[in-house]
Amino acid sequence: MKNFHILDCTLRDGAYIVDGNFGDNAIKGIIANLEKSNIDMIEVGWLKDKPHESGSTYYRRAEDIVPYLPAEKTKSYIAMIDYGRYDLKYLSDYDGTSIDTVREVFPKEKFTEAIEFSKKIKEKGYNLCLQAANTYSYSDLELIQLAEKTNEVMPESLSIVDTFGVMYASDLQHIFMILDKNLDKNIKIGFHSHNNLQLSFALSMEFAKLAFETGRSVIIDSSLCGMGRGAGNTCTELITNYVNNKFNKNYDLNCIMDTIDLYMKNFISNYKWGYSIPYCIAGQLGSHVNNIAYLQNTHKTNYKDMKIILETLPRNERKLYNYDKLEEVYVNYQNKKIDDKESFNSLKSLLADKNILLIAPGKSVKTEQNKIFEFISSKKPLIIGVNHIPEIIDTNFLFFSNPVRFDYAKTMNGSKFFNTPKIVVSNVKTLSEKNEYLVNYNSLTKLGWKYFDNSTVMLIRLLDKIGIKNINLAGFDGYDETGKESYNDLILQSTLSENDCKNLNRDISEMLNDFFITHPDITLNFVTSSRFDQINNKALLKI
Repeated sequence: MKNFHILDCTLRDGAYIVDGNFGDNAIKGIIANLEKSNIDMIEVGWLKDKPHESGSTYYRRAEDIVPYLPAEKTKSYIAMIDYGRYDLKYLSDYDGTSIDTVREVFPKEKFTEAIEFSKKIKEKGYNLCLQAANTYSYSDLELIQLAEKTNEVMPESLSIVDTFGVMYASDLQHIFMILDKNLDKNIKIGFHSHNNLQLSFALSMEFAKLAFETGRSVIIDSSLCGMGRGAGNTCTELITNYVNNKFNKNYDLNCIMDTIDLYMKNFISNYKWGYSIPYCIAGQLGSHVNNIAYLQNTHKTNYKDMKIILETLPRNERKLYNYDKLEEVYVNYQNKKIDDKESFNSLKSLLADKNILLIAPGKSVKTEQNKIFEFISSKKPLIIGVNHIPEIIDTNFLFFSNPVRFDYAKTMNGSKFFNTPKIVVSNVKTLSEKNEYLVNYNSLTKLGWKYFDNSTVMLIRLLDKIGIKNINLAGFDGYDETGKESYNDLILQSTLSENDCKNLNRDISEMLNDFFITHPDITLNFVTSSRFDQINNKALLKI
């Protein structure tokens, strides 16, 4: 099947995962082994305006790529540019020493000018491949216009790109048939998939079938282990095995497996990509993956709420990532206003003048439990569990500001959950049941920080409104910056990155500092160790 070509994009699409930092040895080794594996086209990374750094697959000039390539090149070597984000003044004329092909990706709104711009790439002597981002969003008429405009330039290929991982087989068939009918027969049709709906490999097989049936020359993008942005791509090891078996191709699977053994295991161990429920939601709704990451990392939004929040965005806005707009939608969704006057009055009568101990879910609840028991024995406090039910400590109240933690506590600790009075924020529920006191979400939050809705900070604000002046804290440890040991319950462990944990700790510190500046009459007493134990009404902690 001579009309069939595999393009491995590990070093380009995988660059999203490692910010381009594969390392010199991995870049050289992956390129050399892909060539030995008979992969037809090897994408070595991005062309960007910033200077190249050793070990990165972001290059400014074609000359930057030469040290990574084999002395004798037998395959096609490619780098990608993002239309409008790369200045062609940095691209030297083709001289045979570096890449031979440039791929240009462009958004639908810019396809006319982007294809016109691409002529300059051909003028410099390079083969040209075009990538129509989010091809699914093109109307039939726009697809015809795209093909006609492409014919004017005569690139090597025009690729269908399932940017948001939304396509089903019928969608791919429909787009392919329109392009096949209207695109010059000498132009290959490519396909670049994303695995949001677990269909990347299935769609690539369907694409191969369409190529076989029509005789159209095609290019299928794939990457080792599916490494790529968000849900990732079709796996090179899967698609090569498939076409070897079904279309008598001769890709060397043993060499591909050696490449994975030598160069991919480290990335698999230390980075995350591939199918997940959040990326599934992105695929279902045609949303940019950055929106998913923002809701997941900033607010730890549960899956159902994530879906509902994104559904409230207009379809065209889901494809973008405007964090200010997303934050506005998130706050509006969480802010389910209720009349909480009766709850406040009841809580005042129940908690006023009490010695209060908050038990947050930090690891120190277990590691320093003796300190907690000594405090309880000597001070006889009223105890409130924060977003969890402590295993070995009886609580007088439970506080919930997170619907997932609310449901988890309900499922795992049925009798304690139902028998203990609960203070519940209105983003969790809006109708109270027996032993529940509902309070408004917006009365306990203050914007200005990325992680503004921390549960313990929200409860401190509530206690202030009730009139409590001295608050004792246990288990309010702060986030372990490895992201692995922040909670006393393994089920609750954070999946945040080291940088996210640092930012979260900083935001909590700043929120507490801000609170004490305006509430100098309130003090905190930390019963267990905490990253925030220097914060009080006199000293400000700097992180």
